Amino acid sequence: MISVRHLHKSFGAHKVLTDINVDIHTKEVVVVIGPSGSGKSTFLRCLNLLEQPQEGDIVIEGTSLMAKGTRINDIRTELGMVFQQFNLFPHKKVIENIMLAPVQVRKWPAEQARRKALELLDKVGLSEKAEAYPASLSGGQAQRVAIARALAMEPKIMLFDEPTSALDPEMVGEVLAVMKDLAREGMTMVVVTHEMGFAREVGERVLFMEQGAVIEEGHPEQLFGYPSHERTRAFLSKVL
Repeated sequence: MISVRHLHKSFGAHKVLTDINVDIHTKEVVVVIGPSGSGKSTFLRCLNLLEQPQEGDIVIEGTSLMAKGTRINDIRTELGMVFQQFNLFPHKKVIENIMLAPVQVRKWPAEQARRKALELLDKVGLSEKAEAYPASLSGGQAQRVAIARALAMEPKIMLFDEPTSALDPEMVGEVLAVMKDLAREGMTMVVVTHEMGFAREVGERVLFMEQGAVIEEGHPEQLFGYPSHERTRAFLSKVL
């Protein structure tokens, strides 16, 4: 579904990504781990060109994002993204936040968008918050609304950029539970996270990044149990 070839990204003289080569298959859950500053979030943001690589290619369902004439916004409608911060519109009710993109971008009738929003709020366990404003939500609730908002566009792929890093510890579980449900339903997912338990339980493949490169990848059982690279072993010994 996603093919990344020889991806390079720099900010000025600082090289952030070096020769990334990754394939992500339909219905696969790929988890990206590594120390802070290793390029994980930049890699994720390159997948929908929120960051523009200097070299390489990203092909999504046969379409190159780097090719001249590619309608990037059309590709982005198929890529749902959930950020560290929730980025909900504070002046709009929860249900209005979820309805906005389907109405504005997909051109759905408001009633159709409302039905979908209510269905998704039920899915993330927040039906009772439909008419609430974001300021009244806990961090965990706000992030679950953000996931519902991304799902409202009916994306084929979901990208998660450290979705629990801004949450209090007791709220992490409720967000991870929603993500686990998505994985069980067959959603293609790329997840940047520091939650090693989630990576082991839900990931079908784990990528370990260090200094802008993927230095090891494998099934969670193999990578966590028998890492082959010394840097991976050192990282896991500190976080597990």
